[in-house]
Amino acid sequence: MDITATALENCGLSPETAVQLLQGLQALPSQHENELWQTLVTDFLTPELPFAVHQLLYQSVYQSQIESGRPAPAWFPGERELSESNLAGWLNELNLHSMEDLHSWSVHDRSHFTQKLIDSLRIRFQEPPREIMNVEAGIEQVQWLTRARLNIVESCFRDKADETAVCFQKGSSELQQLSYTELKQLTAQVANGLREAGYEPGSRIAVMMSMTVESVAIFLGIIAAGCVVVTIADSFSAEEMQVRLKITEPELIFIQDIISRGSRQLPLYTKLGQEQQLPAIVLPELEMLQVPLREGDRPWSEFLSENRELTCEPRNPHDETTILFSSGTTGNPKGIPWDQTTPIKSAGDGFLHHDIQAGDVVCWPTNLGWMMGPWLVYATLINDATLALSDAVPTSCSFCEFVQNARVTMLGLVPSIVSAWRSQDSVAGLDWTQIKVFSSTGECSNPDDMLWLMSRAGYRPVIEYCGGTETGGGYITGTVLKPGVPGLFACPAVGFDWLLLDETGHLTENGEVFFVPPVIGLSTRLINRDHHEVYFADIPPGPEGELLRRHGDQIEAMPDGYFRAQGRIDDAMNLGGIKVSSVQIEELLTQAEGVREVAAIAVPPAGGGPSLLVIYVVMQPEANFEAESLQSGMQQIIRSQLNPLFKIQAVREIGQLPRTASNKVMRRKLRDLFQGSET
Repeated sequence: MDITATALENCGLSPETAVQLLQGLQALPSQHENELWQTLVTDFLTPELPFAVHQLLYQSVYQSQIESGRPAPAWFPGERELSESNLAGWLNELNLHSMEDLHSWSVHDRSHFTQKLIDSLRIRFQEPPREIMNVEAGIEQVQWLTRARLNIVESCFRDKADETAVCFQKGSSELQQLSYTELKQLTAQVANGLREAGYEPGSRIAVMMSMTVESVAIFLGIIAAGCVVVTIADSFSAEEMQVRLKITEPELIFIQDIISRGSRQLPLYTKLGQEQQLPAIVLPELEMLQVPLREGDRPWSEFLSENRELTCEPRNPHDETTILFSSGTTGNPKGIPWDQTTPIKSAGDGFLHHDIQAGDVVCWPTNLGWMMGPWLVYATLINDATLALSDAVPTSCSFCEFVQNARVTMLGLVPSIVSAWRSQDSVAGLDWTQIKVFSSTGECSNPDDMLWLMSRAGYRPVIEYCGGTETGGGYITGTVLKPGVPGLFACPAVGFDWLLLDETGHLTENGEVFFVPPVIGLSTRLINRDHHEVYFADIPPGPEGELLRRHGDQIEAMPDGYFRAQGRIDDAMNLGGIKVSSVQIEELLTQAEGVREVAAIAVPPAGGGPSLLVIYVVMQPEANFEAESLQSGMQQIIRSQLNPLFKIQAVREIGQLPRTASNKVMRRKLRDLFQGSET
């Protein structure tokens, strides 16, 4: 390493500390890059050192690898991961020797893989399946667990009583705990309350709430009663909420009166409006309701049943449990049903790739309106762990302190949160060494941000994790059995087969992802679209005649079996961990004064990381283009009518939008144009 004391001082060290560190570095024997980095992590690099020192040493150790584009690991599996992880147990039981061997077995023997997953998760059945997988009706309409009867909620409360199910903190109050028995009783009160109110199995019940103890019990209670949860994110505007209610036509909604965001209190219940006839059960965020109720609506305290015995309604494997929403390439969101089998995929990814074990504390700032909300509930409870919930703003120092105090061992997030923590140094003075694994999803990660995150916990792996609402989990991920490279995926998800194809349909190292079904948890129907048309129509067979399913991500294969996300290849985008349609944004922004046409694009930043929302506009002939005022007006439209979390990075004027012969906007050309203008 060619490092000077001056370079270390420039990283924020005092002259004395810089000299001491340099002397220690110079005394190290000559080592291979990986061995040298492990020595530095073990003996020199503590969370108390400025991150600039970590970054300097990492870049110095791996200079040749970084310059040549080869993955540079910042974390290596230790004895615990290699011998005590869930994946290590599987390799030993199956007499396999590597992740590559395990993945190959899992996609070539899908029935046995799924059976082993069910056994490992100890999924409970009221009537066991006659057959794990049946494709007599075709792979598109695969039938899982034929003739079985089950209710997945039973697997969330299996053989547990006094163990902590949820630890939670509201505001500045004390950290509180709820045992599995207590959560089960609250779940029973919800399920029995629905039965007593006359709701039948199959009834759709909406939930629009923050992630709280009550919302978890409501979610599980609805499913335990055999009903179907319609999840709506609490950040959505009234208009977007109404769109989702119209698509699903629920019979009841659970909703909070208000939601707090830092020091602000925002209305939630009033988004329903007086014209909406949907009856509501209203929960107070504070001790007392903050709003008057409409006629026919009931407060939470009056709804709950006094019966605390949980009885789970037996259901068929493909009966709906939850309806979530995901944006495609058109304005209206897709209604995606999860059935009784989807949670097996969610919990399975938690078990295999996030190594969630009994006694772990799992935290992921999310909401039931996004797939990671239900995923979090299942991945935690089915794996006998503790769910950690806080109402603190996820980007705040208060949330980071909660992670410490709750002794979180598996922390999930979206990259935008990490960027905010790093810019504010939110973890300074905190002890995060109890964390065993991080996970990141929803956006492309910035490698430097992820190296910072790893360094704050004494170097723990970040499991990059990517999938979709329609997959119930991930198709590409990380693993505790392979060195962790900041910002890169380490492997395909176990049990999930996919290909990278170029525009001509040939295999490539950098192309569009196409799934090779079947996979348990992968959707087989949509509420408001033709499933075949959305995912399978007009796709030729794969190189070996495989039935292929489109997904829309672009992935680059790297050396040593790693992968890098390149964003979306279709007209959808991920903003702040939320998938949204370009068309959905464009339809709203054509309201802006003086605008004739709008194109919304997601642009990756130069250093990698979460996509930036950029708007191109064609102005009316008589209108003047004033970028600052137009951006301000457009931001207000998005804030009030779509989602306040979506931030416009820039607005650019263009004389004419580039289009294909079929009049489709060529967003890739606009991305290239913007990136060219920024260099």
